[in-house]
This record gives sequence, C-alpha cells and structure tokens, in this order.
Amino acid sequence: MRQFLLPIASLLLGSAFLFFAGGVTGMLLPLRGTFEGFSSFTLGLLGTGWAIGYVSGCLTVPKVVQRAGHIRAFGVMATLACLSVLASSLFVTPIAWVVFRSVAGFAFAGAAMIVESWLTERSDPSNRGVIFGTYTMVNLAATTCGQVVLSLGPISGFEFFVIAAMFYVVAMIPTAVTKTPAPAPLAQVKLDLKRLWRNSPVAVVAVTLTGVSNGSFGTLAAVYGDKIGLPIASITLFVSSSILAGAFAQVPIGMISDRTDRRFVVVALALVALAADSVFLFADTSNASIAITSAVIFGAAIYTFHPVLVAHANDHADAGDAMQTSGGLLLMLGIGSMAGPLIGGVLMGIFGPTGLFMTTLGAHALILAFTLWRLTQRSAVADSEKSVFVPSAPTRTATPQTIILSDEEVAKEMEVDDLQEQGAT
Repeated sequence: MRQFLLPIASLLLGSAFLFFAGGVTGMLLPLRGTFEGFSSFTLGLLGTGWAIGYVSGCLTVPKVVQRAGHIRAFGVMATLACLSVLASSLFVTPIAWVVFRSVAGFAFAGAAMIVESWLTERSDPSNRGVIFGTYTMVNLAATTCGQVVLSLGPISGFEFFVIAAMFYVVAMIPTAVTKTPAPAPLAQVKLDLKRLWRNSPVAVVAVTLTGVSNGSFGTLAAVYGDKIGLPIASITLFVSSSILAGAFAQVPIGMISDRTDRRFVVVALALVALAADSVFLFADTSNASIAITSAVIFGAAIYTFHPVLVAHANDHADAGDAMQTSGGLLLMLGIGSMAGPLIGGVLMGIFGPTGLFMTTLGAHALILAFTLWRLTQRSAVADSEKSVFVPSAPTRTATPQTIILSDEEVAKEMEVDDLQEQGAT
C-alpha cells in the first residue's frame, strides 16, 4: 500500500487541511449565528448559499482550471475560501454571511475537484480502490477533527475563524510544492433531466428529496442541538456521529442492494429514516444520549440514500452513460440541497427546533411513497445487468471528479474518450 500512497501523500495532506478547515467553518457559522441572534430562516440560507456556490463550482471550475492551470487554480480556490472565512469574522450580518458562504461553496468545490483529478491521474484500476478509500477516510477524519475543535473554546470570539483561514492557506502548500505532474483537464457534466427521468424516475425524485433532507440536516443540525440545550461538545458529537455512521453503513447497505431490487433498499432506508425523524419529533432529545443515538441511526439511513440511488440509476443506464447519469444525479442532489436548508429554516422559525425534522420527515415520506408507487410500474433489473454499488462520502463534498475517482468503469470510459480526442486531433 505504501508504494501507492507515498506518491500522492502531498495531495492527501492538502485535502486533509482543506476538509479540516471546512469542518471548522461548517460547524462554526450556524453556532455563531445562533449566538448572534440570527433567525432560523437566515441560518438555513447559509446552507442554500453553500449549495448554490458548490453546484456553480462543479459546473464552472473546469473552465477556470483550463485557463489558469491546476496549481494556480487551486491557489485561487483556497484563497477565496480563506477570504470568505475572514470576511465572515469582520461582517457579522446575515446577508453578508450568505454571500460569503456561497463563495466558500464555490471555492471548496473547485479545490476538491482539482485534488481529485490529480488523484485520478495518479491511479489505475489496480490501486484506484485503495486510493479512493484512503482519500475518503482522510477527508472524513479531517472534517470530524475540524468539528471537534470547536469544543475547545468559546465561539464568541474570532479565534476559530482565524484557525479555519490558516488551514485553508496551509492547504495550498502541499499542492504548490508537489512533484506530481498536473493531470488531464477536469471532467464536465451537463444536466439532461429528460434523459435522467426516462432512465430512472425513482432516482431523480429520491435524489432531489435526499438533497432536501441531507442539506437541511447538514446545515441546521448544530442549530437544532443548540436550541434543545446540548453543550457544544455534545453538539459536535451529535453532528459527527451521524456522518461517521453514514460512512460505516455504506458497505453493508451496498452489499444488500447488490443482491436485491435496490428500490426495496430505498424503501427500507426511508422507513428507518422516518422512525428516526419520529424520535426527534416526539422524544426528549435534550438528553444527549438519546440525541446522539438517534443521530447515529438517522445518519446511517440518510447518508446511504445517494449511493444506492446512483447505483439504481446506473442499472438502467445505457453503456457509456455512467458519468452523465451519476453526474446528473449529483447536480440534482445539489438542487435539493439548495431548497432543504431554506425549508428547514422556515419551519424551525415557525415550530421551533422540531421544524428541522418536520422537513426531513416530509422528504422521507415522499421518497417512500414515490418508490412504493414505482415498484408497481416497473419490474426489477436482472442481477446479471446490475451495475456495481460504489460508496460515496456521506457529506456534501462529491464532485464530478469524485465519480471518476471512485468508479473504475467511469475512469475507463474517460480514458477511452481522451484517447479518441487525441486521435481526432
């Protein structure tokens, strides 16, 4: 394994610094916003702004990289992320924070895409699984550490803003000094909604609703924890435990989905998520043990929806369409993530903390109802025609490059396309 990982150590280190800073910022802003008296609606807009910036980054950063090159473009993205954090510490107003969060989402998407394209270039079918698995573990660990750091001091000062900015800057160093050759141009994905719908209506609807659920929870979970009276240490554990549960659940859920109609798995996940929603709505979650235990069950369900649905869509996709199918669903997830925090913020403003889980319950109920109806409209795919389940990080960090890095078949398709383009020129 060392011979695979040593050549990309600098890229993994840069990614770790990037995700550490993202973990600090993602937890800090909702908590500090609550401390400053921002409304739940405004705090939800932070997540909407992030999603808008992130989707925009996935769509436009490949052109920036083509113009400026990978190293300089990465420096630009890290600089933008750093400026957004520092500006947030200076201009503590809701409108400013939404704008800065959108800039951060754009920058984070771009930086992640650049690192992932480098890793894809440095891998081959024999080691891609090891590299993707290591990359995912590094990012999850770094994100969790960034969240946990907030329990070490008060959030009322500027210190955590500076810490996040420092790590965004430090993330530039490993990629700036690496000897790894710059990779091929980044992949671009276009959204063809009609084609996606013909391919798999369940995937389109359920992935969008998953974005609503996961986007609202990812943005407002810390706010929920604060409003029910959890201390910051318990809030960080509440949020991070759900993410880690989603990561660990992917392999067993993937194995099950490879052996049955994946829509049955979607139905089961929706039922588990609805049960967890109900606990948050009706149980006394001010008890930290109940809240964290429920978050583990909740995260294991909601963060496995997306990879199961992508695999289901690829089961029905034509040969050679894996990149467009997975990338299109990624953009639909982003669209749902724009709406989710906004809806969750409004309902929290009206109903209090439980408004967050009214949002997720509504999304999960719609996933369940639509999937059950589609089971009566279309027969299952034969096992011999199924695609392979590919795990994905249970956070809002997937890009088109992630799809290539995580999926050997997609990488082969891209290599073939590159060879054909070179031959044509």
